[in-house]
Amino acid sequence: MADIDGQNPVKLTNNPKYDAEPVINAKGDRIVFGSQRHGDFDIYTMNPDGSDVTRLTDILGYDGGPWWSPDSTKIVWRAWHPETKEDKARWADMMEKDYLVAVPLDLWVMNADGSGKKRLTHNGATNWAPSWHPDGKRIIFSSNMDDWREDIKAYGHNFEIYMINIDGTGLERITYNDVFDSFPMFNPQGTKLIFGANRNPDKPRATDIFIADWNE
Repeated sequence: MADIDGQNPVKLTNNPKYDAEPVINAKGDRIVFGSQRHGDFDIYTMNPDGSDVTRLTDILGYDGGPWWSPDSTKIVWRAWHPETKEDKARWADMMEKDYLVAVPLDLWVMNADGSGKKRLTHNGATNWAPSWHPDGKRIIFSSNMDDWREDIKAYGHNFEIYMINIDGTGLERITYNDVFDSFPMFNPQGTKLIFGANRNPDKPRATDIFIADWNE
């Protein structure tokens, strides 16, 4: 944690494992983050001074990329929880040998205390980079769910932006093109959408920042 000008940095965590993706809530009293401190990738919260660390997820598998709702009462995150014997064995091997391979990711929502967990997507694709609409009722995110490649029997790399209600209904596709669109976020007023995309034909591998009007 540091001052807004980058001065006076303070180390909040101190363990040999992965701690990343911290986000402070709108109230300024809790930080949510991902960590591997207990041997698996899970979601935790803590006070801004690093105290009162609370583990919110404990299902075998990957949980990461948490993001607070505008009113600080809910958290959205991405997750993959192995269900078959083979997937569980593969995950155990990854944790033991400290490596990761690409896995499908679904979006989940829970209350700030870890209760009321609900899975929002069930499509076998990579659904990630979720954030909230300012109304607190919808999630905007990136996914390759519409890029199924029959030739390789897998999802491709065309990520588009989508929106879904926090009860899992009302899925809506927002962008339509054949390049990477991701990392969507709204301004606080809900009038602008900011996102990253590979839309420059002269730099097809470069991700640039775009801003668009949001009209409803």
